[in-house]
Amino acid sequence: MAYPYDYLIVGAGLFGAVFARQMTDAGKRCIVIDRRSHIAGNIYSKEIEGIQVHMYGPHIFHTDKAEVWQYVQRFAKFNHFRYEPIANYHGELYNLPFNMNTFHQMWGVTTPRQAEVILEQQRQEITGEPRNLEEQAVKLIGRDVYEKLIKGYTQKQWGRPCNQLPSFIIRRLPVRLWFDNNYFNHPYQGIPIGGYTKMVENMLAGIEVRLNTDYLAEKAELDRLAEKVIYTGPIDAYFGYTYGPLEYRSLRFETETLDIGNYQGVAGMNFTDAETPYTRIVEHKWFEFGAGNPDRTVISREYSAAWKPGDEPYYPVNDEKNNALYARYKLLAEKEAHVLFGGRLGEYKYYDMDQVIKAALTAAAQ
Repeated sequence: MAYPYDYLIVGAGLFGAVFARQMTDAGKRCIVIDRRSHIAGNIYSKEIEGIQVHMYGPHIFHTDKAEVWQYVQRFAKFNHFRYEPIANYHGELYNLPFNMNTFHQMWGVTTPRQAEVILEQQRQEITGEPRNLEEQAVKLIGRDVYEKLIKGYTQKQWGRPCNQLPSFIIRRLPVRLWFDNNYFNHPYQGIPIGGYTKMVENMLAGIEVRLNTDYLAEKAELDRLAEKVIYTGPIDAYFGYTYGPLEYRSLRFETETLDIGNYQGVAGMNFTDAETPYTRIVEHKWFEFGAGNPDRTVISREYSAAWKPGDEPYYPVNDEKNNALYARYKLLAEKEAHVLFGGRLGEYKYYDMDQVIKAALTAAAQ
């Protein structure tokens, strides 16, 4: 059978766009489809009041992979933004990630040794191997920081008490005994000037894209378009939830434009108490150092939400039960000779943007 395309790429997010670019440059015929009305997946940005608004939550590009950083420079110029969020606990403000600024704000200490003494004292509360997230957090950072800056936020994020969450979620919590509010350690960081949507648009230049196209609803017809399929949607949905749905956490956003030039003075403010219903407020103009209308601003309140089939999946719940279920779907996927499953949903794993790009480049090179 002669196919009009070599590759049908399901999903116009980062994985799909990078794969399509690489294969097109290699002389292959590609078509990209997406069920949404826009490209760029969850990194989609939209200009409002001259501000690039991150419509599915804040995305800060950061990587330690020089080849990935060089790759994205082909499609966008990046600014020098560094993510330095603030934690708000009932009006008390603390710097994140946990560093000497945080410890000074929490305890009034001024030297690393003073902070270390308090941390060591509080860590001794947990004597054995941590059995859950709460015990793991206290063992890493102490009771005070856990109670004010981790407990309420994490419970909102995951929808269950910290003592019912597995310890691995927080095992690599960064603790810095120096003054440094830069959230990420990576040497390459920034936001694409002009927005992520423009960056992905440049990746897809010259490639046919069909939006508002639901692959699973039109699978038989769409499969006739290409010899191979690159599928970046949920792997369990592809197989009709044969073994039942995998679990995700979802998000809900309330975005509004305000008649004020500066709402909170920082791109991200986390609300770490349990009583505030949202996890954070993002003020988008600060990703571009106060860009846009000086008299107006755009904010988004972000709510963590339970997920059910039909909702937008954001974070895989990679606990033992779900990983075992994914393993069963992966066995089915390996039997689909003409389909490659990729990306956060296709592989049921949390990916940072640079990891998605690296995975797509690797897949395209094989």
